[in-house]
Amino acid sequence: MASNAISAQGTTLQISTGTGGAKTVTGVSKANPCVVTSTAHGLAAGDRVTFASVGGMVELNGNSYVIEYVTANTFSLFKVDSSAYTTYTSGGTATPVTFTQIKEVKTFSGFDGQASELDVTNLDSTAKEFRLGLVDEGGFSFEMNQVNSDAGQSALRTSKNAGTIKTYKLTLPNAEVATFTAFAKSLPSAGGVDGVLTSSVALRISGSVAWA
Repeated sequence: MASNAISAQGTTLQISTGTGGAKTVTGVSKANPCVVTSTAHGLAAGDRVTFASVGGMVELNGNSYVIEYVTANTFSLFKVDSSAYTTYTSGGTATPVTFTQIKEVKTFSGFDGQASELDVTNLDSTAKEFRLGLVDEGGFSFEMNQVNSDAGQSALRTSKNAGTIKTYKLTLPNAEVATFTAFAKSLPSAGGVDGVLTSSVALRISGSVAWA
C-alpha cells in the first residue's frame, strides 16, 4: 500500500507583523460553521480576521477568528457556531492579520500539550474516576540558522524582548495550515568551529491550535 506520508520539506513558518486592508462583509450565515460572504476577499485558510461594525450579528464585533473553508467570495470561521447569534442585517468589515515568513528554519516540533485530569472520585466510587479538563496545547520549538537581517527573525526577537503574544502560521507542503498564538520564551544562539550560527527557539502556545 502506498504511503500517504507528508514531506516536511517546503514547510513555512510565519509570524504576525501587522494588519492588512479591511474586507467588506456583505453577509453572515446563522450556521455551524459560520460562513461570511465578502466578494473577492483574497483570504486563505489559516488566516485570522477581526470583525467590526457588523450590523445585526453584533456577536462577531471586536473578535478575532481563524478562517477555515474558503471560496472566492466566502470563508468560514473555525469552530464558530453562529446558529443562535442575532440575524445579520448589513455592513461590517473583516480585517486580516498580515504575516512575515521566518526564514532559515531547519527543524520544528510541538503541539505537545495535553488535557488536565480532573479527579471526580467520590464515596460511591469503586475505583478512581477522572474527567478531562481544558486542553493545554503545550509548546512549539524550532531550530533556525540565525540571520539577524531577516524580517521574520527580527519580528520574533522583538516579540520576545517585549513579551508580546503573536499569531503564527505553520503551512505544510500539502496546504494544510496550523494557526496558533504564542509567546517567544527563548532564542539562544549557538555556534562553533566549522559551523554556522544557529538559534533554537521555544514558543509557549496560548489558546487552541486551529488546523485548516
